[in-house]
Amino acid sequence: MTITPELREGAIAIAQAASAAILAVYQSDFAVEHKDDRSPLTAADLAAHHCIVDGLAQLTPDIPVLSEESAEIAPEVRRQWTRLWLVDPLDGTREFVKRNGEFTVNLALIENGETIYGVVMAPVTGVLWHGGKGLGAFRRDAAGEQPLRVLEPAVSPLRVAASRSHRDARTEAFMQRMGEVEAIGLGSSLKFCRLAEGGMDVYPRFGPTSEWDTAAAQAVLEGAGGAVLDPQGRPFRYNQRDSILNGDFIALGDTSLPWREWLGA
Repeated sequence: MTITPELREGAIAIAQAASAAILAVYQSDFAVEHKDDRSPLTAADLAAHHCIVDGLAQLTPDIPVLSEESAEIAPEVRRQWTRLWLVDPLDGTREFVKRNGEFTVNLALIENGETIYGVVMAPVTGVLWHGGKGLGAFRRDAAGEQPLRVLEPAVSPLRVAASRSHRDARTEAFMQRMGEVEAIGLGSSLKFCRLAEGGMDVYPRFGPTSEWDTAAAQAVLEGAGGAVLDPQGRPFRYNQRDSILNGDFIALGDTSLPWREWLGA
């Protein structure tokens, strides 16, 4: 599928509108509910969800949408889709609840299992990242738009994205095998965007994430020359299984780094 200027700018406008809906809640005295898995849910998630779903229905009425807030679609139905939007209306709800600003809106266009275009927006800062493999990657903010490129070759000490909310023993062991590193805490899909900008080098993740957590930011990172790989070195693919949970992954700026050694495999 060709990513036309109309499609690109339409998706960006939808992400911006969803961000505005989120900010309206963020700046209020919002209430927090809990989903079945006990993760927090706010009015902002639902407002952004409706904004995105309605916007995409106008922009691409023939492409179905799989969102975190509409995940009940049966696997046998969605797996027949060769093309879909994979959406997280508010990635980093825990960060939202903590009011630290480290949350994003994520829109990814998937075709035959591959993420071909993604938009990531940080509502609090107003910064937006977009791109895809073969399309380049770009950061758009109040100053305009700049192309992005990962830092390669990476230089020591390597800067590792170490999640504030999901730090575990396997991540610690991985970082020990890396040698001298600088650990940087950052929430949501912002970690991938920092990699795409050259501001981080490696993001290891051991433990479950959902497909909508990674797809949009993977597209941006690939557009900047990086990669999101499973432990066998394969790029992440989407909507291929009954489960929407991802396995372990390593996100890299410089793809020549010896990540297999760090896994201890």
